[in-house]
Amino acid sequence: MRASLRLLASVKPVRYLEAGAPTGLTGLFTHPAPRSALVYLYSSTLDKLKRLPEHSAYRTATEALTKQRLSIIEAVKPDGYEAWQERVNEQVAKNPQAFTTYGVGVKHEHGGRQFVTTRVESGVDEREEEWDGEMIEAPELEGVRSSRERAGQAAGLARPLEAEELKNFELEKEPSLTAQQISDIETQIGAGLIEEVIQVAEGEHMLVNTMLESKVWEELEEKPTEGQWTYYERGANVGTTQKP
Repeated sequence: MRASLRLLASVKPVRYLEAGAPTGLTGLFTHPAPRSALVYLYSSTLDKLKRLPEHSAYRTATEALTKQRLSIIEAVKPDGYEAWQERVNEQVAKNPQAFTTYGVGVKHEHGGRQFVTTRVESGVDEREEEWDGEMIEAPELEGVRSSRERAGQAAGLARPLEAEELKNFELEKEPSLTAQQISDIETQIGAGLIEEVIQVAEGEHMLVNTMLESKVWEELEEKPTEGQWTYYERGANVGTTQKP
């Protein structure tokens, strides 16, 4: 059950989940944009899986599950989503460098169509703030700087204002899903809270890289001995019961 603190009453008889509020699970807080996060993770994972051979058992199984969950997420849209998408596409067209160079948003292509998801900023950790609100910066080295370090400083000072403005450019935030919409998604996926689903998607997104590096689809250099895996096969250790 979600913590009651997560629910916010709006003017209309619709409830939304408060970003950063407790979920009821220790260390897990309400995600600010779960739909964007999952669309990005699933789309990116599918792109990575294309680099594996089609006969790979890992690719076949992971693609099927990822596509099924992505279809659930994409089928649920917040109110005003289409109009928001049009406005964001206009921002992309007018400020392409903000995306290609500074990653303000993430452009995707899935099912023959292109779309954009907003970048989710991580929450502020109160431990990183001084009592007067000043952020704690990383320590700087003392002493004379090398020529390489001085070259980097000069490049930073020479950066044009336009680039700085593009770096700080912000997209209009995606409309939020209602608490009921999120609950429906969680029910259809059947893997816990949507924040837990995101954690699993993040893990799978990273695991694909490991599978690619390990080339899991190739034959083993050392073949398993005959009967090595028999013990673990389904039905190999099914016990019997007494007849009634």
